[in-house]
Amino acid sequence: MFQKLVNLNSDLGQLVDRGYALSIDTTNHLIVHDIPYLDREGQLRIGAIVCKLKFLDKFRFEQNDHQIYFAGDTPFAADGNPVRGLGGGSCTINLSPTFNDVVVQRSFSVKPKGTGKYKDHFHKLETYVGMISGPAINKHNANPYTFRLREEVLEDPVFKFRDTLTSRSDLGDLSERLSNEVVAIIGLGGTGAYLLDFLSKTPVKEIIGFDHDYYHVHNTYRSPGRLDEEELGLPKAEVYKRRYQNFRHGLSLENQCLDEESSHLLGNVTFAFVCVDNGDSRKETFDILIRMKIPFIDTGLGVKRSSVGDLSGMLRTTYFSTEDANRVREKKCANESEDPNNLYKSNIQISELNALNACMAILQYKQIKGFYEGENRTFDTRFNVGSFLMVRENTFNENED
Repeated sequence: MFQKLVNLNSDLGQLVDRGYALSIDTTNHLIVHDIPYLDREGQLRIGAIVCKLKFLDKFRFEQNDHQIYFAGDTPFAADGNPVRGLGGGSCTINLSPTFNDVVVQRSFSVKPKGTGKYKDHFHKLETYVGMISGPAINKHNANPYTFRLREEVLEDPVFKFRDTLTSRSDLGDLSERLSNEVVAIIGLGGTGAYLLDFLSKTPVKEIIGFDHDYYHVHNTYRSPGRLDEEELGLPKAEVYKRRYQNFRHGLSLENQCLDEESSHLLGNVTFAFVCVDNGDSRKETFDILIRMKIPFIDTGLGVKRSSVGDLSGMLRTTYFSTEDANRVREKKCANESEDPNNLYKSNIQISELNALNACMAILQYKQIKGFYEGENRTFDTRFNVGSFLMVRENTFNENED
């Protein structure tokens, strides 16, 4: 893997030939180890340089910007003053546990004269190493070109393409809060399909989906992605597995409904989304999830004709925590029986409402997990299609047991 990166990125090859000890982390950072520098007393210290990588595909990358990060204290010059011109300031970067010995403490920002942009990583790192290590090289004959073998290139346990969005936005610490999650989606219809699309791009460890229906033309009008004519008539689980299995690991979509006989498949699930439009199926699903103490969000979408003939409706997400699931259920926020007047059951094509319902659900889930700011006590959220008003209920009656 590392050699393939060297072959396809000439600047990386130059760094290897120069003798740098390199690693590439799953967080999309290039780590240059064994960087000598002087401390305030002129003693020799060893740090590491960390650079963000901007991957263009699986193997080719380019510079993200002109800055670097440094794992070490402030580098000093021979005169006992901090090295001039490094700029930057205190900073932290979250690397993977494999590199817990590389603790970033600060950033440096040096633009090359003229263009203001480095030619490549070799040009960039040679410039910074000259500034940081120059005093240590002169005083202690230190050598940053150790040729030490640090060629780790860790495979991402979730994504088959590197998650450059997270690293570019410095969201690694927040994404880590989702990394041990095993999430189930019960129902891969309109809302469930959009939820699958959103979840597939999060670093949850595993996604399990259930749906026993088949993929027909009307499904394409309320689900994300392209239409491949060969998909028509196939099980929904198979269609969506084909679409997303090349993007991530840990995807298991079952061509069956969730019932007591299949409930053992939820054994490792930490959270679930319920996206079914049948009241009887919803009731059975609730029974299973509450019995198994799995927290979940139920989604709901109701559309009806108004008195003047246009459509009115309500979108709903209801959170059933492990502790309060039965009390939330007693609120009867979700229908556990059939509503013959709900025109959604006749397959009205409303992909934007499905997508919005899925957005509400994934936002609440990430809020619960601490990715987004907010209180976790909200159990029912409703969006009115006509007024665009949203109402959230987050308290129980004080007189309730």
